[in-house]
Amino acid sequence: MAVFRYQAVNGQKAIVRGTVAADTPREARDELRAQGLRVRKLEPLRAAGVGVRLWQSRASRHAAAWAVTVQELAMLLRAGIPLLEALDTIVAQHRGGYRAALLQVREKVAAGSSLAESLAERPDVFDRISINLVEVGEHTGELDDVLRKLAEFKQRQLQLKDQVLNALAYPAFLVVFGTAATLFLMTYVMPPLLENLQETLPRLPWPTRIVKGCSDWLIQYGLFAAAGVAVALALAGLALRVPTIRRRWHRLLLRIPGLGPLILKQSLSRIAMVLAALLRSGMVLTQAFELAGGATRNLVLRDAIAACRQSVLEGKDVSAALAHSDVFPPMAVRIFSVGQESGNLEEMLEQLADDYQRQVATLSARFAALLEPVLIVFLALLVGFVLVATILPILEAGNVL
Repeated sequence: MAVFRYQAVNGQKAIVRGTVAADTPREARDELRAQGLRVRKLEPLRAAGVGVRLWQSRASRHAAAWAVTVQELAMLLRAGIPLLEALDTIVAQHRGGYRAALLQVREKVAAGSSLAESLAERPDVFDRISINLVEVGEHTGELDDVLRKLAEFKQRQLQLKDQVLNALAYPAFLVVFGTAATLFLMTYVMPPLLENLQETLPRLPWPTRIVKGCSDWLIQYGLFAAAGVAVALALAGLALRVPTIRRRWHRLLLRIPGLGPLILKQSLSRIAMVLAALLRSGMVLTQAFELAGGATRNLVLRDAIAACRQSVLEGKDVSAALAHSDVFPPMAVRIFSVGQESGNLEEMLEQLADDYQRQVATLSARFAALLEPVLIVFLALLVGFVLVATILPILEAGNVL
């Protein structure tokens, strides 16, 4: 469905402007005529096409924008502003593909659809958990309260993601910068320099010979090596689309020392946040488990969540099902057990999510703190060795002369 901008004349001969969502321009004109408008100008909203084409590369940006939108929408509804007016206010604050998606939602709501149904029309922008929570809020008549809880959940989810990315940003920069500098020296600086020095010196120093051998190999076979790496990565990506191989890879990730616990706790924090938000909105545990599986991309954890849901459907205890999965740590299993016994499962899950979030932030910072000096020393030795290999023949050539 596309969004069209129109200019028309109403029954009072006044010019009106606005937007309408329809599959084709003809349907848009028919809909406007049904509203008593005589269309003078109709054109597609250019941002809508852009948004549809580029949604995959802008998924994270849309997620951040949606988190802010939920918070603003909850605030406007709590202030007593009607839903359509609240959507108009929010639409005016955005541009591009995200604005087009909001316009489609606004038009669907104006046509009589519920907010959840309207959001479900754009699954590329609005996630399934948000849609289900909005649906719960509309059914219970507490949409503003549910949106407020959803906003808190989204902000915490983004905060958890940012903590990990910020911790790994500097090490990633060091790797990229150091690799680029080394390749530049060995492929552009060293070859012409060594070519002149070889005519002066009978024999190059051993560090220079090593660097020259690497440089010659990169010049001769570098493109083939890069192509081989690209093909290998492409084949690995295709292999990971096979569920069996992907499941084994995800299980291996969880067993890597240092990295495995970080991945596990980050995923469990998201799962606990999702479950707490869904249960607080009045959703039953089995349905909450079904949606919580989508909070992680790890197939091993998804399988464990699905097995727990099946155990609950069979009338078994949740904590026993979690322990049987052999994936969840004893801390998480104990929290579920205590939460069920006390009747405060939502609060206990929120505490678990907060605890794991703090642990993920600490582990990420610690991992980055350990990785940074190792990378700095390694890159310093690598670049230093190349510089020494460059300077030594120049000094020896000066002595010969």
